[in-house]
Amino acid sequence: MGANEGQEGVGLNPTIDFVAGTISGMTSLVVGFPFDTVKVRFQSPAIAGKYHSTFNAITTIIREERFIGLYKGITSPLATVALMNGLVFASYRLLLKLQLPNAGTLPTIAQIALAGAGSGIISSIVTTPTELIKIRQQATLTPTTARQMALQILREGGLPSLYRGLTATALRDCGYGAYFAVYEATCRYFSRPTGPSEPSTILDHVETEITQLSWGALLLAGGLAGVAGWVATFPFDVVKTRVQGSQPMPVISTAALALPPGMSQPLLARDIVVKDMNPYRTTLSTIIHSYRNEGVGVFFRGLSPTLIRAIPVNMVTFATFEAMVHFLS
Repeated sequence: MGANEGQEGVGLNPTIDFVAGTISGMTSLVVGFPFDTVKVRFQSPAIAGKYHSTFNAITTIIREERFIGLYKGITSPLATVALMNGLVFASYRLLLKLQLPNAGTLPTIAQIALAGAGSGIISSIVTTPTELIKIRQQATLTPTTARQMALQILREGGLPSLYRGLTATALRDCGYGAYFAVYEATCRYFSRPTGPSEPSTILDHVETEITQLSWGALLLAGGLAGVAGWVATFPFDVVKTRVQGSQPMPVISTAALALPPGMSQPLLARDIVVKDMNPYRTTLSTIIHSYRNEGVGVFFRGLSPTLIRAIPVNMVTFATFEAMVHFLS
């Protein structure tokens, strides 16, 4: 069998994957956004002292701003995060199927992890400018729209400036490898043979070994996947935030400054050297500077609330994706 025949046998349907991923992304965003609102409130120095705990913050916001207060600012991420989930799921399924010789081949956990990591790298092309704009907006005291911030970044450094922090973002999003691998491993653990019927999970692409899982097992698998995905690469999320939240610090030096006292020479354009002294200018410099000044603990700041949020969000993500795939199929 040739390579093309093998790929055709896999039965790729990226349209269903993309639509299901987009809908699951919108659903999970609605579920997790209140936690994100609380996180932002805690990170804002002006109002951080107003809340004593996560529960206190939620109840206070509802009391003072009504329930809708928990969803302030959801419109913009709803448009981007939803499409990002569609891209992640569709590219993941494509990369997984490219590794399989035919539809009857059971993908290994290693193949699943590799496809997941690859989908994260692909999605970082869209994630990087989106998160850069969001982080810059959060760091600006004056109200600024996403469009205004994007234009400002483009004026400062052109198109490449929109991809500041691309390396750190791609490394963080490689966590999708653990994300999908843990989900599939959990589904396989709880699977039970039921005879010939339709496949039950989004990650089990085997037509000869069919299983059916309860919704409880699917929700548990989604929750564990969310935790595993964040634990695997959370330090890179800290690094990404620091790289994207900082500004270049150019320092101009000239060759004439290195001459002995009393000696001088005409200053030419080639003698001028501009160096970026920002310690957070690259992924490596950020890791080194952060570790030297704050220790290894700095790379795990905010992990606990992130994991708490990840459990319900990813339960809903996978459950919704499963339901939509079956419905659309």
